[in-house]
Amino acid sequence: MNLQTTDHYFTIGDAAMESGISSKMIRHYEQVGLLAQAVRTDAGYRLYNSRDLHVLRFIRHSRDLGFSIKQIEELLALWQDRDRPSREVKKLAQLHLSALDMKIRELNAMKAELERLVQCCKGDSRPDCPILDGLAS
Repeated sequence: MNLQTTDHYFTIGDAAMESGISSKMIRHYEQVGLLAQAVRTDAGYRLYNSRDLHVLRFIRHSRDLGFSIKQIEELLALWQDRDRPSREVKKLAQLHLSALDMKIRELNAMKAELERLVQCCKGDSRPDCPILDGLAS
């Protein structure tokens, strides 16, 4: 390994702490190609530079917003392409937003049904339970 002394490198543990992503997930992101393969020391330890940390923070924020690995791959490609039209980024984000809206509707319907079942149950010492009856129907 030939590291320049002007560069600052982070171990995987430091990169995990700085980015908010576990070491295991950093290795996974390398394996699936979201993050470039780390520079290795002669002893085989992974080292990351500040650009790698920037990419990891991008990935973490994207994951926090619920983007899939495939979507993050597309977002990273767009982010790194300074000539990309922003409409492509917006289209991807709008598609994800629509999927989130659908998921919210599904979760609200699940919540309403569960609330209805819970309201029907007296929660006493009798074995009759409208919640179990509702789940069985």
